[in-house]
Amino acid sequence: MLKYAIIFAIVSLVAGALGFGGVAAGAAGIAKVLFGLFLVLAVIFLVLAALGVGAVKKVID
Repeated sequence: MLKYAIIFAIVSLVAGALGFGGVAAGAAGIAKVLFGLFLVLAVIFLVLAALGVGAVKKVID
């Protein structure tokens, strides 16, 4: 997911540099959403790992 956020951010930068404002804004919006979703999921899994819940604990151990 982070990979796609980075790809959309790069697409946004290139489109902005070439003058395609609409495409750049759309790609930047998608990148923001994907990065936010990545951060939320990362925090959830870190909390679950700290609490020692189920399969997450088995993977870490």
